[in-house]
Amino acid sequence: MSKPNAYTAKAYSATSSSSPLAPDTIQRREPTDRDVQIEILFCGVCHSDLHFVRNEWSGVMPAVYPAVPGHEIVGRVTKVGSKVTKMKPGDLAGVGCMVGADLECPMCKVGNEQFSPTGIWTYGATEPVIGGPTYGGYSESIVVDEHFALRIPANLPLAAVAPLLCAGITTYSPLRHWKVGPGKKVGIVGIGGLGHLGVKFARAFGAQVVVFTTSPGKKDDALRLGAHEVVISHEADEMAKHAGSFDFILDAVSAQHDIDAYLRLLVPDGTLTLLGAPEKPIVLSAFSLLMGRKNLAGSPIGSIAETQEMLDFCGTHNITADVEVIPIQKINEAYERLLKGDVRYRFAIDMASLKSE
Repeated sequence: MSKPNAYTAKAYSATSSSSPLAPDTIQRREPTDRDVQIEILFCGVCHSDLHFVRNEWSGVMPAVYPAVPGHEIVGRVTKVGSKVTKMKPGDLAGVGCMVGADLECPMCKVGNEQFSPTGIWTYGATEPVIGGPTYGGYSESIVVDEHFALRIPANLPLAAVAPLLCAGITTYSPLRHWKVGPGKKVGIVGIGGLGHLGVKFARAFGAQVVVFTTSPGKKDDALRLGAHEVVISHEADEMAKHAGSFDFILDAVSAQHDIDAYLRLLVPDGTLTLLGAPEKPIVLSAFSLLMGRKNLAGSPIGSIAETQEMLDFCGTHNITADVEVIPIQKINEAYERLLKGDVRYRFAIDMASLKSE
C-alpha cells in the first residue's frame, strides 16, 4: 500500500546481509516544490554498495533492509516542483552520494555539504518526507532536492559518466584541494575504480603522473590512461629511485599496505592523501612524518559545487570512467567479480534492463 505523497518504483534490493539482490518495489516521495524527479538511465556500481548491502559498515552506516544501493546515478528529468529553477523536464541530470541537507549549518553555508551533520545520504539514511530509509540508484527513478541534482554534459556517454558521481569526485576533489598541476610530480597508488580516474585527472591537470601498482599486467593500461611512468611497488629498487621526489601522492588502495614506503617518496611538505579505507588501523613510523614535515591526509567526496565543476571539466576534456555495462540481472555476479578485482575499471548498470522485471 502506497504512503500519502508517495509513488511506487521498481528496484533491486537485498533483504538481509547474506541475501542476493533481487527485484523489489519501493516507495519514493512525490516531488515537493523544490524537488526534481529523475528517470534513472545508468547507475554505477561502487564498492561501497557491496559494503552497505552486506552490512560491513555497520559501525558507520548500518544497513536497513530492504537495502537499495547505488550512488552513481545518471538519468533524465521527468518532473520538477513549482519552485525549481535549476532544471526542467528533459534535462540530463546526475545524483551522487547525497540527496539532501538542511543547507543552513556552518558546513553547508561554506559549500561543504559533504561534511554537514544534517547530510542525507543517497542510501542508508532517513527519507525526510515519507519516512523509511533512503533508497539508491538500483531503481527506475529517484527524487531529490534540486540543490543535489547535477547537470550532465551532453557530449559524454552516459554509462561512462555514472561513476564520476562518486569515483570521479572522490579523486578530483583532493587533486584540486592540494593544487595539483603543472610542475608537480604526482603519484597514484592503485589502478582500480578510483585510481584509473585519478590518473586521468592528474594528467589533465598538467602534472607529471606516476602510477604505483603491484600488478605488472596493468602497466600498459596505466600508460594508456595517461601515466608518464609506472612503478611496480614491491620492487624495492624501483621505489628507491623515486625517494623524496613527489609533491603529492593519492593512495586509492583499500587493502593493508605499507604507508611508510610512500611517505618516504614525498618531498619536504609533501602530502599523501588516503582515499581507500583499509579494514585494520594504519601503522606507520612517526619519523616518516617528522623528517621533512610531511602530511598524511584523507579525503571523502567533494561538495555539490565541486562535483558540478568536475562534470563540466570532464565535458571539456572528454574524461569519463572506463566501464563495463551490465544489465541489472547480473548485479550479483558483478559483486563477486568486484571482490576478485575482475573489472576494468567500473561496472555501470543499464537501468533499461529493469523494465523487464
